[in-house]
Amino acid sequence: MKRRNFLEQSLVATASLALPQPLTFAQKDILSPETQALSIYMSEAANAKLPPEAIEHTKYHMIDTFAAIISGSELLPGQAAFNYLKKFGSKGTRTVIASKFKASPIDAALANGVMGHADETDDSHGRSRSHPGCAVVPAALACGEEFQISGIHLLNSIALGYDVGTRLLMSMGGPKFSYESHKSSHSIAGIFGAAAAAASTAKLNPQQMRWILDYTSQQSSGIAVWGRDTDHIEKAFVFGGMPARSGVTSALLVRAGWTGINDVFTGPSNFFQAYAPDAKRNILIDQLGEKFEIIQTDIKKWSVGSPIQGPLDALELIRKRSPFSTKDVVKVTVRLEPAVSKVVNNRDMPDVCLQHMMAIMLIDQTASFKASHDIQRMNDSEVLRQRAKVELIPDESLSQFLPVRVALVEVTLDNGTTLSERVEAVRGTPRNPMSQSEVLNKARDLIDPVLGKKQSLQLINACMSIEKMSTVKTLGALLQKNT
Repeated sequence: MKRRNFLEQSLVATASLALPQPLTFAQKDILSPETQALSIYMSEAANAKLPPEAIEHTKYHMIDTFAAIISGSELLPGQAAFNYLKKFGSKGTRTVIASKFKASPIDAALANGVMGHADETDDSHGRSRSHPGCAVVPAALACGEEFQISGIHLLNSIALGYDVGTRLLMSMGGPKFSYESHKSSHSIAGIFGAAAAAASTAKLNPQQMRWILDYTSQQSSGIAVWGRDTDHIEKAFVFGGMPARSGVTSALLVRAGWTGINDVFTGPSNFFQAYAPDAKRNILIDQLGEKFEIIQTDIKKWSVGSPIQGPLDALELIRKRSPFSTKDVVKVTVRLEPAVSKVVNNRDMPDVCLQHMMAIMLIDQTASFKASHDIQRMNDSEVLRQRAKVELIPDESLSQFLPVRVALVEVTLDNGTTLSERVEAVRGTPRNPMSQSEVLNKARDLIDPVLGKKQSLQLINACMSIEKMSTVKTLGALLQKNT
């Protein structure tokens, strides 16, 4: 009985801590200038006034990510996400996009994140080698609904997520860290971006933001073995689902009153010691609030892996300048940086196989979403005939331009003519951005077949005027299937 009384008294004492008020005994002795500045910026982001260009780009990336999620819902990873929710999903009221499911914020973020990278449609950030949108947007939406924020608050939170996740990876070395460490830059950038966005929706103070960084560091994970995944399910989890889920978890834990150490980036056994001892911490806050990384993030013109974007652009440009028919082509030579070429060299999936997508471009004179996901067409006799003409050459001389992925394409015709194109600024990159009509047309092409033309247009219009939206709850109905 004495033991029972002790346990009962302990439970009462625990309850009296009155969560979500943070406990008072967390470490407060270490705080670097970088972490202090970053945590203050994160805390103030919810009420920040973004410049017009940043607002415009945030709308584009939000729409582009929603389009990737909606189209991804009908692909294998999307179906895997739905199967998980049916069997093991938590109960809740948060939106699972392109479905009639509702779930907890954590499971909604997981499912939407997986669908966001169900293929290669989502955005990408070259200098960090990450795909921010598929993790950041699902996390911001899930927690935005949870805390009933406004449309402009959602925009601010998304923009913050892009700033924090990409800067963290750039401080660690960006593509160099990714290629040399065998760790997944995509999941590490994704979780910090997702956590920052989710925490912003919760309007946490600077101290709580530092605990967010701490819990996010503990959850950061991912290795580059995803490159061996042939179904894209693991890759979708690593790039989108896992970081979105874990970022939301960080935000909800701290909002519930959990505490941690004051500065996970400094002091004994810190994050950078574990991951990147030579990290440049100053990049975490370099031009923060002046240079918005969402403006520096690519929106893909083609629904294929990033290394294939340039070669497709080049082939399209060559053909526009000097029209030719497929039967005239003897050979197509593509030169890419070696590490880049390895990602897309004779892969099993159509949207990440350069040789296959170049063959499709030769035949169709475009590379549609449907064509880039038609696995059966990989065995089509005409496609195989054209694919045999495509040679991918790893070119060491192009390494000097990384993270810019320069593509060199030569088309040799049967009359001896050689046509060539060098692409340094892929369509959709900051140096060669897509127009508003191109962005929205791409979105319609992906959303219309799933939600219908009427709802697709309503969703896009709502996103383009989201600063007028008093609550993001409005988005939920437009993002889900109504029939």
